[in-house]
Amino acid sequence: MNVNLRVLKKALTQLNQQLTFVSPANAGIRYYQKFAGFRVKPGVTKKGVLKRSLSAVAMAIVVAVLASQAPAFGFELYPFFDDPLYTKPDVLKKGVILPGDKAPYSCPALQDFSRPLSLGEAVDIALCNNPQIKSSWANIKVQAAAVGEARAAYLPTVNGSLNRTKDKIDYSDSRYPDSDIYRTTFQGGFYWRLFDFGGRGAGRRAADSLLAAALASHNATLQQALYDVTQAYFDAMAARAAQKAATESEEIARAILNSAKVREERGAIAQSDRLRATTALANAELELNRAHRDYGKALAVLGQILGVAGNTVILMPEDLPENAGQIGRDLNSWMEEAQKNHPAIVAAREEVKAAHNKVTVARSAGLPTVNFSANYYKNTKPGEAVTQTEATETTMGIGLNIPLFDGFSNTYKIRGAEAQVKQKTAALADTENRIARELIRAYVDATFALKNLDASANLLKAARESLTVSRRRYNKGAADITEVLNTQSNLSDAGRERVRCLAEWHSARLRLLASAGRMGRSAALAEKSARCEEK
Repeated sequence: MNVNLRVLKKALTQLNQQLTFVSPANAGIRYYQKFAGFRVKPGVTKKGVLKRSLSAVAMAIVVAVLASQAPAFGFELYPFFDDPLYTKPDVLKKGVILPGDKAPYSCPALQDFSRPLSLGEAVDIALCNNPQIKSSWANIKVQAAAVGEARAAYLPTVNGSLNRTKDKIDYSDSRYPDSDIYRTTFQGGFYWRLFDFGGRGAGRRAADSLLAAALASHNATLQQALYDVTQAYFDAMAARAAQKAATESEEIARAILNSAKVREERGAIAQSDRLRATTALANAELELNRAHRDYGKALAVLGQILGVAGNTVILMPEDLPENAGQIGRDLNSWMEEAQKNHPAIVAAREEVKAAHNKVTVARSAGLPTVNFSANYYKNTKPGEAVTQTEATETTMGIGLNIPLFDGFSNTYKIRGAEAQVKQKTAALADTENRIARELIRAYVDATFALKNLDASANLLKAARESLTVSRRRYNKGAADITEVLNTQSNLSDAGRERVRCLAEWHSARLRLLASAGRMGRSAALAEKSARCEEK
């Protein structure tokens, strides 16, 4: 049973301020008055004063013990005792602020699917419903509790045992009288480790490193969730824009077919021209059906990432953001920032630190320790019967514990801890290489995707003007149906290419931010500016 020393000190202070000591008129009152806060009244002996003082101290110990052990019974006496060693990081109270953000996100998020879903709403809903985020959040609490265990190793422990015992002895030899004894027995112990060659310190540092790793892992999980939801959102928007483009192509193909029918009735064109227009309309309808299918799949993926019910109807904006922005920095700058600040790399480094400290913990287990102990026994001792008469015994001492032989168990523990260091070091190198590869690919993709935006915009503009001219020429009889159908096909291809280039840019931009460890809510919501330059 571990006693909270802070609680014990506070309880004793309060009792010191409230107690009233009394003494006979001829007693040494000056002796009692030197304790600040005590009031002295005549009429009681010094023995009564001491008895009352011991009772107060016992009551303080009981309060401290109850406060310390209350969580073992599933309840708390007071919110202060929830974290008496102050191990919980501030993020558990204030929330995590991602790179570029000014405040943490809040849950629950507003869900209104009666209107088109904005990216901000999608981000908030996904972050509040993501199970991996909830798991990494709980892992922070787990590691904070481990830090508390490591800090508790510096504090003493107090144990107590209270029993009511009946000891009856019947002798077969009549020369010895039988005995029948009722005794209330108590055994109390105080234990405090004074020195252990750095084992406790290494354990505390390892716990601190693992807590830092848990915080960084939670940050990485948040950034990955942000990337997933924004990627799914832009995929759905791209599918919606492709659907819109396919619908426009189908309407143009239908208008061309209607025009061809009118001209055929007038005898201006042959039947083959009308059949080619009919074929073009059938192809446009097929492309429209495929666009409907892709849009439905994209919405299903987005709904799953959002964590909403499968039958939820999600409405998307029609057009992708057009403003491109800039990448802003060269590849080396992005690489340096990723190596320094990426949460996955930070978490891996903290795990390496923890592994080194665990080696020290394993080695200290085979070294001597210095301990202080004190025991109080009433009417019995461990392994002995109750005493015939009321008796008490007090022991106190400092001991040196020297491990001599444990069957080489600690040797293998040290070997295992050293292997863990090599494993975590290799994992760190692998994480750094993986993030570097992802960052290089994202940077190259973003660079060329940004260049393709202007080219695709020019292509779409030229295709629209070409179709307008071709239809005008066709209506005047200056062009045949083949020219019109070719320009209509070119416009359809240009529309799909424009949607693809916009989707590639947004995807590459988001992957670049995520690979550099700069993925925050504000960065994900930069729909209009879509800027990647350093703030």
